[in-house]
Formats: sequence, structure tokens, C-alpha cells
Amino acid sequence: MMATQQKNSAYYIELENQYGAHNYHPIPVVLEKGEGVFVWDVEGKKYYDFLSAYSAVNQGHCHPKIIEAMVKQLSKIALTSRAFHNNVLGEYEQFITEFFGYNKVLPMNTGVEGGETAIKLARRWGYTIKNIPENQAHILFVEGNFWGRTMAAISSSSDPSSYERFGPFMPGFSLVPYNNLPALEEALKANPNIAGFMFEPIQGEAGVVVPLEGYLKGVRDLCNKYKVLMIADEVQTGLCRTGKMLACDHEQVRPDILVLGKALSGGLLPVSAVLCDNEIMLTIKPGEHGSTYGGNPLACAVATVALEVLREENLATNAEAMGKVFRNRMQALMAKTKLVSEVRGKGLLNAIVIKPFDNKTAWDVCLLLKENGLLAKQTHGDIIRFAPPLIITEEHMNFACDIIENTILSL
Repeated sequence: MMATQQKNSAYYIELENQYGAHNYHPIPVVLEKGEGVFVWDVEGKKYYDFLSAYSAVNQGHCHPKIIEAMVKQLSKIALTSRAFHNNVLGEYEQFITEFFGYNKVLPMNTGVEGGETAIKLARRWGYTIKNIPENQAHILFVEGNFWGRTMAAISSSSDPSSYERFGPFMPGFSLVPYNNLPALEEALKANPNIAGFMFEPIQGEAGVVVPLEGYLKGVRDLCNKYKVLMIADEVQTGLCRTGKMLACDHEQVRPDILVLGKALSGGLLPVSAVLCDNEIMLTIKPGEHGSTYGGNPLACAVATVALEVLREENLATNAEAMGKVFRNRMQALMAKTKLVSEVRGKGLLNAIVIKPFDNKTAWDVCLLLKENGLLAKQTHGDIIRFAPPLIITEEHMNFACDIIENTILSL
């Protein structure tokens, strides 16, 4: 077939097109190596990575301390299932619960599994503690949310590309506008069977939508008032990405259920976690929820060190400082061109809005950025999200901003 072809980028892209599902539309670059804030393609070209695998690589590509922990655990045992105990899980559970200040953790693998777990916990708590009538528990979400593509996730979506022609959908879900406390209170007041309110503190896939100051605290107060669990989806916003360990920390708010993933493994393998206190977690009994890979020894060893690196290297502080550098540079760029109509973000989760021009869109800007040595990805047509690894230095940040500025001004 294609065995005689030269194994360049075009070869690998054609392999994916021929044998893989067509459920993604990647930037046409084929990566084979990563280190720190950089990645290299199969031709050896070097790029700044300004996506970080959608914030899964907060600690930088192939962080040596996390790699060391992974290799060490791999040489012992990687998977036991939860049919048996292992000697890594308990210590990891103690570490992560003390790290974030919760009684219990339920370990899973992917971020969307974490979201599913949070919903199950909220429903069970609703029946067991809040005394909601059987099969009437309701979960409230916000418009513009994105937490995955399982049937439950798309049932809570307001994005037609996520849910169209995949129905029928899961019952017991409804949406309210994001960043709108009166609408949230109206919904909570109207339905006494709401068990949980699940939302992203900053909406990532929607285009880095940052709520008004006081929104997080207002959500906390309303959930307390109506006895509803506040569920924070911090899979993308957590783990120092926004300049705090959690985005909720910007308003000193503690969710009832915290969902983590992505950078929980430093980008080495799928690891997620759901944290809450005993009253919620212990409503689920043996055999009622689980995962073969959830809490595997390899994941536990890696996640422990991945969290240590975030704290030891002060990555929240660096994200806060470098985010200000980035936004200042982009604000200055906006003054030079009409192509950039908005700059927004917090920490190192940022976005610029591109005003369409000459039938060109944010996708075309991303293609040109790739040619100039920086990788980013558009969302919703006119928005480019920028999220480099949190280890980025000011020198590298300014050099990367030079690439972005020169690319956009060249248009």
C-alpha cells in the first residue's frame, strides 16, 4: 500500500485519513517529540506549543521528574484493577485529599469520566440526603459548557455540533445562561429537585469566557441557599492554569464536588479525580460505580509527582505573571490592527478574537502561526486559544508574542 512512500508529514496525515475516524480536524502538523514548551515535527522543525494538549501539559512536555516516577512504577506494576488493593492507591488518595482539602477522592481516567462521576454522586446525594423523589433528580448546567462528548455530556450541551443527530438525550438536565446569577436563582427557586449545578469557572472550549468578578462567590451562595451541590469542572481551568491552583481560588470558593483531569498526570496518561466530602462520597456503595483503570498504580504514582511539581515549581505564580505579559502584548497588538477585536483570559488560559477578513478566519491565522513556528488552535470559528505550558519563561513568552504579532500584522 503506502510502505514505499517517504515517511514525512504528508505520509502520516494520509494514514490517519485512510484508517482513522474523521472526528477531528487537526492543524496539519505531525509531532514526534516534545520538551518543555517546545515540540518538533517529523521533519525536525521546532515549534512553541501554545495549546499544551488543551492544558494537559501544564508542567511542560516530558517533565523529567514525572517521567522518572512513571518509569519507576512501570518497572513494578501498572495495573491491578480494583478487585485487589495496591500499595500506591491509598498513599495517593491521602496525598491528593490533603492537597485540596477534601475528605475523599474517587479516581477515574478521563475528564469526561470525572464529569459523569460527579453527576452520579450528585444524583445519589439528592436521593439520599436531600430526599428528592426517586428518578426526579435534576442537574443544572450552563449554556456554552463543554466537558466531553459522552451521551451525558452532549445531553447537557448547547452546541449543535456536539448534539445534533445523536439523540435521544438524557433526561433530568437543563441549562441556564453562564455568568448570570439572577437566571441561576430563578432556576433553583423553580425546581426543588435540583441536586447539582455543574459549570466551568472559566469556559474553555467556548472561547475562554471569564465571568464577572463575584460570579463564583454568587454561585456558592445560591447553592448554599437552595441546598444544591456546587460542582466545579476544573479539568481545564485547574492545576495552576489560571494563576491559582484552582480557578475557584480566585474568589476563595470551595466547591462541593471538584472534578480534575488533564494536567493531573502532566500529560503522560489519562488520569482524573473527583473530590468531595464524606456526606456526598459515601452515598455510593461497593459495586455502584467504578473503572478497571481508575486508581491504577501507575496513574497514582504519576499524579502524585505531577501535583508536587506544580507546587514545587510555583507554576501558579508563573502562570499569573506570564499571563499578564501575554495579555499586555496582545492588547498592544490590538491597538495596531483591526484584525484582533478582543483579548481575554486569566493566568495562562487566554484567547484573542479574530475579526474575519478577505474570507479568512482564525483557522487561517493558526495555519500561518504554524508556518512561523507556533502552534495554537481556533475554536468557534473566530477565536484562538493560547495556553502554553506553565513553565514558560518571560524570554520565551516575549519571543512567542513576537511570532503572534508579526504573523497577524503580516495579514
